[in-house]
Amino acid sequence: MKMIVGLGNIGAQYAGTRHNTGFMVVDRFAQLHQASFSKHQMEASLASTQLSGEKILLVKPSTYMNESGRAVRPLMDYYKIDLQDLMVVYDDMDLPIGKIRFRKRGAAGGHNGIKSLIAHLKTQDFDRLKVGTDHPQKSTVVDYVLSKFTATQQPLFDESVDRSVKGLEDWVNGMSIADLMNKYN
Repeated sequence: MKMIVGLGNIGAQYAGTRHNTGFMVVDRFAQLHQASFSKHQMEASLASTQLSGEKILLVKPSTYMNESGRAVRPLMDYYKIDLQDLMVVYDDMDLPIGKIRFRKRGAAGGHNGIKSLIAHLKTQDFDRLKVGTDHPQKSTVVDYVLSKFTATQQPLFDESVDRSVKGLEDWVNGMSIADLMNKYN
């Protein structure tokens, strides 16, 4: 079983914001694979589906971004998910809108959701998919990540969501993280 975790914040006021990029990617994956987030367990909304015979658990923590690890660690324990079967999808301000980047491991880079995961998993060694949201030009970081994409940015973002889903499908189908990096980064 593979687990794909999308990071974001719960609540209507956060829907469609840059910080909910992870939620938007797993929502699109679920939509394309006829899965619905109909189950709530261990502080997360869950959906499950299959791809090429592999069961996939899609996770959207309901703990808010800064406590994402509080939901993910118990789910990994309950479903017996190994670290190599975990993929975390989240927003990255250091990437331009439209760009995605797979990564094998690493520090949080200032992202509080990743900080929480590292703290709860007690390791930096888990796969990630970073989706570009660009850097704020005039607003504070907090205001920026909680804002929505502009009309000119939205098509580029939508393309990156579609590419992200394709990359996640390749990951589920056994493509190595090194090959994903070569293909998508």
